[in-house]
Amino acid sequence: MLSVNNTQYTVTRMKTPNTIPAPEIFPAEQDIPTKYQIHEFIEQREYLVNGELRQWEGPMNQVLSPVCIKTNEGFQQKVIGSSPLLTSKESLEALEAAKEAYNNGQGFWPTLKVKERIQYMEIFVDEMLKQRDEVIKLLMWEIGKTLADSAKEFDRTVTYIKDTIHALKELDRRSSKFEIESGVIAQIRRVPLGVTLCMGPYNYPLNETFTTLIPALIMGNTVVFKPAKYGVLLIRPLLEAFKNSFPKGVINIIYGRGRATVGALMETGKLDAFAFIGTNKGANDLKKMHPKPHKLRSVLGLDAKNPGIVLPDANMENAVAECVTGSLSYNGQRCTALKILFVHRSIVDEFLEKFTEAIDQLKAGMPWEEGVKLTPLPEPGKTDYLTDLVKDAEAYGAKVVNAENGGGEIHETYFHPAVLYPVTAEMKVYREEQFGPVVPVVAYDDVEEVVDYVVSSNFGQQASIFGRDSKKIAALVDELYHQVSRININAQCQRGPDVFPFNGRKDSAEGTLSVSDALRVFSIRTIVATKDKESNKEIIRSIVRDGDSSFLRTDYIL
Repeated sequence: MLSVNNTQYTVTRMKTPNTIPAPEIFPAEQDIPTKYQIHEFIEQREYLVNGELRQWEGPMNQVLSPVCIKTNEGFQQKVIGSSPLLTSKESLEALEAAKEAYNNGQGFWPTLKVKERIQYMEIFVDEMLKQRDEVIKLLMWEIGKTLADSAKEFDRTVTYIKDTIHALKELDRRSSKFEIESGVIAQIRRVPLGVTLCMGPYNYPLNETFTTLIPALIMGNTVVFKPAKYGVLLIRPLLEAFKNSFPKGVINIIYGRGRATVGALMETGKLDAFAFIGTNKGANDLKKMHPKPHKLRSVLGLDAKNPGIVLPDANMENAVAECVTGSLSYNGQRCTALKILFVHRSIVDEFLEKFTEAIDQLKAGMPWEEGVKLTPLPEPGKTDYLTDLVKDAEAYGAKVVNAENGGGEIHETYFHPAVLYPVTAEMKVYREEQFGPVVPVVAYDDVEEVVDYVVSSNFGQQASIFGRDSKKIAALVDELYHQVSRININAQCQRGPDVFPFNGRKDSAEGTLSVSDALRVFSIRTIVATKDKESNKEIIRSIVRDGDSSFLRTDYIL
């Protein structure tokens, strides 16, 4: 037991039935660079409701880092802090605060002019930037993301907010005119939906969360935000920024287990919008709790099993490089990762040789180490799950082709990438989204075998095609664009640039996100219209001239 401030926490150890000496990546405490050390236990008891940072005195959830520390008693996962285990009572208080702030669209926030909401958001960005170093450090410690990727996530998020502000200005400019059609004068604007629940994923707990949270807020919605299960403490440095930047009740931040908090929110039927990035099962279970699901606008980023398709004439060097990055960036813990590789049988041996050689060059280590590419996994039990996938594949005839170089071996929370071949339809890894460093490789003879796989898949986010023959690539594109929402040619699957639409088919997504699409998805078009008569025109002129309406106006944001 670990005792901190009279509160006791059970320190759990990962099951490691196959623990091996190599790779020895975990440090002793004194070997961690001082600037990246967690010097004090982070006991977070604050949560934000109605503009107040409230203190929680109830049960706490310990926060374990995927980083293990070498001690005289062996390796131990570092307990870096704790977060509140709120109940339905606190989550419902947050909901009521958001509902009161929205006030059926008559609250202070939804009735502000666009330029005024932008000013609040600009204040938040300035406050957020002051916490850059702390958030980056917590990204490394909480979810094992490399220093370079953690910095990129923070900076990309700031850029996303600034781009969102720019896109909203453009949208408002286009809306600041009157249209006359068939004897009707009208102004069309986008208005908020209402009270929104935002939940993000652990793999991008800042960036992907904010790609829904920020547009929801800036469009005039009020929000209840529940951080990801892992990557929860990194929101703490931003609590003051949220509190000081927005009017009370506009943004409310709660913590705790989903059933106790989110379930209670859904069951009230008072949520108007639901932004969620996670599994399709989790999304379905939550949506079913809402008594009026037709009323609930859902924006969902869900599972994916994105295939990489390597044609026989592919540029081998490029295909290998893109597939390594696509399948193993952040240890494969990305919805846009390449989750299965289909390689033409005529080149599969060459591909595997070069692919495994490239993996051997990837540096394993701690997130803060220069040049590191492979890091420990944050999810408890993930190494066991991945091991089970490997064993299942082996039972049906697959081999870990890089086994001699550590493929599939584990060391505490670290799992060394395993390349499985030949993978066939009987194996779980053929259909399941592994969300980790296991790379299944399938040999195919006819590309229609791959098309059949994509058509029959429950998922439809993206696909990557590697080849040189433009006619063959064009034919494959035409067979896939009704199945997935993005096709990448000679490149890995990815989300960006953020101005591009990001969505999916089937069980992979609902709604579309991009800088501009997100503004639309968290709002609805509303029209104010009148007949083209002089008396009506004078009424409109008077309203606009005197600034009597936040809707009917012609001011232009520069």
